[in-house]
Amino acid sequence: MSIVKVCLVASALLCAGPAFAQDVVYRPVSPTFGGNPFNSNHVLGVANANNNTRDPSAASTNSQADIFARQLQSRLLSALSSQIVDAIFGDNPQEQGTISFGGQTIEFFRSLDDVTLIIRNDETGEETRIVVPLFIEVN
Repeated sequence: MSIVKVCLVASALLCAGPAFAQDVVYRPVSPTFGGNPFNSNHVLGVANANNNTRDPSAASTNSQADIFARQLQSRLLSALSSQIVDAIFGDNPQEQGTISFGGQTIEFFRSLDDVTLIIRNDETGEETRIVVPLFIEVN
């Protein structure tokens, strides 16, 4: 063997030693996938900053008339819900009833231990059921 080959083999043997390594562990950044829950605000902020799409309905201008109409609708629905609550739980509670407004029908039925409300969309037929337990006062 030539002296160069001997030197290369000797240096390779001298440099060779035990290899140290550790397991590669993936740690997700997003708390959605098991990452640190304290990263949620940062991850959401970065996502919102990078989001270039905009809601087309949000692009419409909010005129004073639009704001007034939404506030009026909110007040009317609030007054209607107060009347429904009064019909069910007021001084003279009713056993059952039906109220229709704006393409929706609300039915309520009172039993001994609960009140069932059925909110039905008249156009699609979609129903939402809410069961409210009645608590009996013990004196």
